[in-house]
Amino acid sequence: MSARNMIFTNACLLLRAAKTLIKSSEQWAARFSTSQNYASSQHVFQRTTPSSRTLSSLSQQMSLLSLIQTRPVSMQPQSSTKINEIPLRGEPINFLTLSNLQDNPGARKKNVRRLGRGIGSSKGKTCGRGHKGQKARAGRGVHPTFEGGQTKFYKTLPKVGRMKNAKFRLQLAPLNIGRLQDFVTMGRLRPSRPDGVLTMKDFVTAGMFPSSSVKSGVKLLAGGKEYVKDKLLIEVPWASKAAIEAVEAKGGYVTTVHHNRLAIRALLKPHKFPIKPESMQTKRLGTMGETSEESNVSPLSWEEERHLLPKRARPPPKYMQYYTDYEKRGYLNPRVQLERMERGLKEVK
Repeated sequence: MSARNMIFTNACLLLRAAKTLIKSSEQWAARFSTSQNYASSQHVFQRTTPSSRTLSSLSQQMSLLSLIQTRPVSMQPQSSTKINEIPLRGEPINFLTLSNLQDNPGARKKNVRRLGRGIGSSKGKTCGRGHKGQKARAGRGVHPTFEGGQTKFYKTLPKVGRMKNAKFRLQLAPLNIGRLQDFVTMGRLRPSRPDGVLTMKDFVTAGMFPSSSVKSGVKLLAGGKEYVKDKLLIEVPWASKAAIEAVEAKGGYVTTVHHNRLAIRALLKPHKFPIKPESMQTKRLGTMGETSEESNVSPLSWEEERHLLPKRARPPPKYMQYYTDYEKRGYLNPRVQLERMERGLKEVK
């Protein structure tokens, strides 16, 4: 058989296979023709039957066959009016072939070199860390300020500003006198002591602020002083001059009392301390047979009376001048102590 006859025979076989594929593609196109997206993206081809004269080589027939396989569309043209009338019922079909295999978006990261994958990856074996040493171990490396053992640079500088006395700073919870008056008017703030003095424990019990926010005490401020109308008796660690004047203008009294961390804990959480012996409780509360004038009634609350609380510490020299000043209504000032006795208030020890 000559070469020309062999080429003609192969071409006939290819044409027969092409006809079969065209018929199958028309069936698939008719099945999914209800999709508007698919119909709008169809390509119109004219069906032509090449003759043996137009086939120059076997490679042209193979390219025609691959074109038919990758584009399974209808060979008959459709009018645009019919395409617009087709309702949307699905999505276009994308056939999976070897030419469109790919990872899902975001599945792989570019420019990321994996470690320990052989010497050909340039990051194999020691993974670029070298042999032994501190930098080759897990959790390797030193602090950025490490200088080989000599004194670090920031330690050679003197302590200035708040760095030196930061642990001694006061963390005071602000309390405006107008807000205090609102809680008294609503009936939420009531004194727990028999002498009617409002303390930080009453503020916490009323929900004015949580006990965890009372780090170094409370400072009484003059915000809303025009709303003060009741006779208030208050004991706080710190108070402003305007707040003191606003309270005393209505017949009340403010006393600034020093509270360290232990004293604040004893005031806010007395149940954390051991209970007093029964003999000490009866001695402080008096006997049941005595009259109210002869009995020694304790000005402490019931919780404070039942528990053995530590003795109050004296203020440090730094704050001694504040708590001995009459303008600040310090509890160590003799005039303040005399005025408290006249009002029948408990002596602060």
